[in-house]
Amino acid sequence: MLLVKKYIFIVIAVFALTLPGLNICGAQQPEKVTGEQLKKMTPQQRADLQTQMMLEKLKLGNQQLAKVKVINLKYALKFQPVIESKDGRFSKYRQAKKLLEQKDTELKDVFTTSQFKQYKDFEDEMRKKIREATKD
Repeated sequence: MLLVKKYIFIVIAVFALTLPGLNICGAQQPEKVTGEQLKKMTPQQRADLQTQMMLEKLKLGNQQLAKVKVINLKYALKFQPVIESKDGRFSKYRQAKKLLEQKDTELKDVFTTSQFKQYKDFEDEMRKKIREATKD
């Protein structure tokens, strides 16, 4: 059961891109957000959090911001059934990976080459941090 909880945290955290430097609920730092807190967020809250991170980290223009908001909400809504699913961890992993790949394809069309590289580098960095944090 502990392994499943860790897996859920990883999936949610990767999807939500645990966002350093932003405030959640006005005070709590995102790096302090637990998997359970992310799981309890609505798709809209997760999408807003991702959009804010992308705005700040990637210095998005107004047109990019509008497109990113739509994409983030679209995938937050698609991801909700995965989060709530009783499927096994490998099934959830496959579903999450597929959704994240689709999202990346859409974001690649919105971001400049430099922004997309920054986005992928940050995503990789967060995955490493999450893996380290969830090791026994």
